[in-house]
Amino acid sequence: MELQSVIMWRFSVVFFSLGWMLLPLLSGAHRDSLARSVAGSLLIVNTLQCVAANRLLRPVLDHYLGRAVLRPRAWWASTGLLGSALALVLALDALDAASPVTCRMALAAVLLPFGMVYVLFLPVRAFVRRSTVLAGALAVATALVRWDAMDAVATGVMTAFAVGFCLLASRCAAWTLAVLWEAERAREIEARLAVAEERLRFGRDLHDVMGRNLAVIALKSELAVELARRGRPEALEQMIEVQRIAQESQREVREVVRGYREADLGAELARAQGVLTAAGIRCTVTGSATGLPAPVQSALAWVVREAATNVLRHGDARHCAVSLSVAGERIVLRVENDGAPDGGQGRGSGLVGLRERLSEIGGSLRAGPAEPGVFRLTAEVPLPPSAPVPVAPARADEVTS
Repeated sequence: MELQSVIMWRFSVVFFSLGWMLLPLLSGAHRDSLARSVAGSLLIVNTLQCVAANRLLRPVLDHYLGRAVLRPRAWWASTGLLGSALALVLALDALDAASPVTCRMALAAVLLPFGMVYVLFLPVRAFVRRSTVLAGALAVATALVRWDAMDAVATGVMTAFAVGFCLLASRCAAWTLAVLWEAERAREIEARLAVAEERLRFGRDLHDVMGRNLAVIALKSELAVELARRGRPEALEQMIEVQRIAQESQREVREVVRGYREADLGAELARAQGVLTAAGIRCTVTGSATGLPAPVQSALAWVVREAATNVLRHGDARHCAVSLSVAGERIVLRVENDGAPDGGQGRGSGLVGLRERLSEIGGSLRAGPAEPGVFRLTAEVPLPPSAPVPVAPARADEVTS
């Protein structure tokens, strides 16, 4: 699109400028030697104007699009050629070497190559103000040269026409090009944001997957070391369990990398119960996840996993209660544990990740002390219309240890 615009700009500068100059001079200039000399000089200067304008086009366009800065001294040659061309037009008019219509067309022709690029260098208001001053000066000069008010008005009208043509043909095209480049930059930014979001998702998933497993590995390793020091055969069983958890962690990490992992709420409830029981924490689970949609199960499963991890890491809990119930139009998952005197479980990146997960399905998360020595984590998500109601009483397979 930019290449097409540049080609059209170059073509327009040459075609309209020389078209408005060459044909009127061939048909409207007088045949005497002085008139031909002035007309020929005007054609040469106008051709040089087109060359200078086309050389400035790329730098001016880069300046307009914010890709480079164009210094004012770059306009010295073009400004000098414009002044020479205007002086020759006034001389053509003063010597009566061409008809008034030819002189007005020649005026527009010399203004066009300069204005087509100069309009990209200045703000629109500044360009219009300077063009208005130039139009007034040319009208006054024409009135002094020919002593004809109509010619002065025609000069002002032709100057205004050339200014309007430059604004429509050049400035509007440049604005369209700027919008296209801005859209292209927005696409690049959107792509970078998508990559950053995916990195955040990966980091969050990796934290959720490895946090609990590493805590369990550390716990069981300490237990195995202690049993081995005492010469107990149970140390071997604990190390076998550590090996199993490590292998499961490898599998889960691979699934996270592929982006296909969907946690199962029922399995996560049973797993959390088993892990906490193995750590000597009495755990009770009430409610059922049967029939809940996969996105809801996945989000709540991550909540259960993070909550179990925090119970293992923080405080000195002796009892943990997990309940799944319905309150109005929302599914409520509540995890309570004792042994949290400072409420330290409410801080950390894990809960931030959980809030992000729940917000994606319209859910919310609250975490904090419920009463002295008791920490409560509550997750709520909207209840889908077709979802069955989770069972509120304790399940038949509930385990209390």
